[in-house]
This record gives sequence, C-alpha cells and structure tokens, in this order.
Amino acid sequence: METHDIGAKIKALRLENGLTQEELANRCELTKGFISQIERHLTSPSIATLIDILEVLGTTLGEFFSEEPDDVAVFTPQDFYEKTDEQLKHTIRWIVPNAQKYEMEPIIIVIEPGGASMADQSHAGEEFGYVLEGEVVVKVGKKRCTVKAGDTFYYMSNKPHVLENPTKKKAVVLWVSTPPMF
Repeated sequence: METHDIGAKIKALRLENGLTQEELANRCELTKGFISQIERHLTSPSIATLIDILEVLGTTLGEFFSEEPDDVAVFTPQDFYEKTDEQLKHTIRWIVPNAQKYEMEPIIIVIEPGGASMADQSHAGEEFGYVLEGEVVVKVGKKRCTVKAGDTFYYMSNKPHVLENPTKKKAVVLWVSTPPMF
C-alpha cells in the first residue's frame, strides 16, 4: 500500500466514524495539522502512531492493510460462465465467478422439458431455490414437491436430491448451494 493510500484510507475511516480531524487528533493526542498532513499525503505516521489512530477508528493494523476484496462485488453477464448438458437437457449459468472460495454458490439453471439437474448424493450443506419461470419437481430423498414460478424451496443436502422438469415448458431456477457444490 502506498503512502497516499494510507492517508485516503484514514480519511475514509474517519468520515465513516463521523469524526472531524480535530476530534480524531484529540483522541490520539496528536495535532489537527498532523492528521491533515497524513490525510493529504504530506507525511506518514510511525507504526505506533498508526496503530493508535486505527484503534480510535475501530480497526487494526491487519484489517487496515488487508488486501481482501471489497464488501460488495458486482458481476455482469460477461463474467458468467455457462455450460450445457445435452443429455440431462439443462444449462447452468454460474453467476458469481470463482464462488467456490465463498460460503455459498448461486447459479441459474435452465431445465428444458423432460430435463433434470444432475442427481446429487447426500452431502453436508443446505440448498435454496427460487423458480423464476415454469415449474420443477424437487426430489429430496423420497419426498417430491412441485415448485412453480414465484415459489421457493429449501432443504438440507443430507439426502440424495435432484430437480426435474416434467412439463412441456422450460423451467428457470435461481439455485443457491452452501457450501459451493455446482
């Protein structure tokens, strides 16, 4: 992280905390001018001073310098990956790239008439779906449920499960699995 990034991040954290430069300076036993110089990239604080500033701003050195992605990620259709299974008559669209590194994995599955998702054996986790178009039969263990457009389904993944489309119209489902399984 460059010096100007440090100043910009401190300023953003200060504003998030609703503090003026003077209030931050007072809490850290520094001068308003020194805080101003840090934020304007005219000087750099010592590590000890930076730790004090970050403590007042409610964060730690590790969090401050973390290179983790932003809290919000936006993906567009150009980011999606799509795969069609001709035999099972479905197309899966992965709508969050590299979702296996996250806690859950959302997909859009389009199941053609007479088609099905891949049959899944029991595994740890949970699954949720929202039928956007058409209808599907959700089979979990020995239980079968018809789920129509506008309806949702939810189940623990500890029994074999599959989605089937026994109708003459395509079905489109937003399906979320945790942990990522698709």
